[in-house]
Amino acid sequence: MQPNLQPKKARLNVQISSELKNKLYQLSAFQGKKVSSLVRESIEEKLTQIDKKIFEEKMKRAYQELAQENLKISEDFKYVDTENL
Repeated sequence: MQPNLQPKKARLNVQISSELKNKLYQLSAFQGKKVSSLVRESIEEKLTQIDKKIFEEKMKRAYQELAQENLKISEDFKYVDTENL
């Protein structure tokens, strides 16, 4: 017996405007996809964008903290560099 490789799905009910619903149905017909697939793909794409932005912000803060630490270390050693001259 093969294990079920499909991710477990959950149902989610949301309220959207009639205008957005109409756009979804038009796009669904145009692309030949189910509305639920379009919504799922859109949510996944948006969450990926948000995750990327959060990661970039964390990296930015980490680089800024590292730069401050490097400046402090440089300040601590500024007189040591001229001792042997």
